Amino acid sequence: MHEPPTHVGDQDVLDTVRATWLPEADSVVHLPVGFGAHHWAASAAGERRLFVTLDVLGARDDADSLTSAYGAAAALAGDGLEFVHASLPPLTVPLADGLLSATPWVEGRRPERLDREATATMLARLHAAPAPDGIPHWRPLVGRDLSDDLAGRLRATWDGGPLSARAQAALRAHLPAIDVWVTRYHRLAEEAASRPGVPTHGEPDVHNQLVTEHGTLLVDWESLRLAPAERDLRALGAGGTMAEMFDLEWRLDEVQQYAVWFQQPHPGGADDLEAVEGLVEELGRPEWHEPTPLP
Repeated sequence: MHEPPTHVGDQDVLDTVRATWLPEADSVVHLPVGFGAHHWAASAAGERRLFVTLDVLGARDDADSLTSAYGAAAALAGDGLEFVHASLPPLTVPLADGLLSATPWVEGRRPERLDREATATMLARLHAAPAPDGIPHWRPLVGRDLSDDLAGRLRATWDGGPLSARAQAALRAHLPAIDVWVTRYHRLAEEAASRPGVPTHGEPDVHNQLVTEHGTLLVDWESLRLAPAERDLRALGAGGTMAEMFDLEWRLDEVQQYAVWFQQPHPGGADDLEAVEGLVEELGRPEWHEPTPLP
């Protein structure tokens, strides 16, 4: 997130880091990176040592599923998948309304564009790995009643903040399309439930890759699930109707989260602006299509 949380201070994070992973830590700095979770760099004697994450618990993740996902990622890394940048033990600790976790600090950069060949190689190894004990299983994220729920929310005028009107207008304009997407999503989700599952990252695009001097890492493993491989292959533009289903899942999950976001009070800051742009983009982008296969 771009803006620090209002309910958790840097000292709270530093105290938890010292008590849990790095007793010699002397500072933390909030990092304006990612979206959905908050991140800090924890340092000792002027050297960055840990990348610290505060995940918010909610409908998508509870404490058990989040800790299980991080634990399964650690098991995959321990079994030889060197590109899995896993959390340190203890995997999570409670802080405010979420869970704090930490990974070793690694110098690197986000790729400017997706290296399809390198990504495909990592995903092939991930999908071939034995599923770790306790890995969370994928389940549909969007209910069949999403369209009805949105229609009910949209009846009253939203006045939660400066971006409420824009978000509400965009949702109203696309409500018929959302209804079509939900129907197709659940038809395909029934098929997905009958398919074999493999370990999947869930979001293996450039936003969750870190290019280092030792190779490319996949980061942010909170979305790790046992699921059809197409959940990841969607990032490569491959996977047929199952990838289409996961593309619909991403779109509809974004829609339902942002609907709640902009119905509620919000100040209109940088995170709110990014969120409303994300909502408009998800509502208006083209339908799923499968580009040229990998060579």
